[in-house]
Amino acid sequence: MPTRPSQNDPERVSAWAAHRRTVGDNIRRLRISCGLTQEALALQSGVTRNVLLAVEHGRRGLLYERLFDIADALGVPASRLLDSHNESGEGLRTADSGDSAQPL
Repeated sequence: MPTRPSQNDPERVSAWAAHRRTVGDNIRRLRISCGLTQEALALQSGVTRNVLLAVEHGRRGLLYERLFDIADALGVPASRLLDSHNESGEGLRTADSGDSAQPL
């Protein structure tokens, strides 16, 4: 009988950390490009500044409801916060089949 993957598997933990960093980097980059302070974005999105700070630094994840609230406050679709970026800054999209990322 198959077992579910361990939540403590080092590869999974590492992948989650990378996703948190990606989301945090995207939020910070978009916040700055909109000319918002952390406090202003926190007020507009309904999260505390401390939560926003931890998210931007990749130390904390978000519930998807908060992700949508932050995206709305930034005026972007929530999917934009999840986009990975390569060295040149071009967006990457992972194919539904799980294949490697392809440029948009």
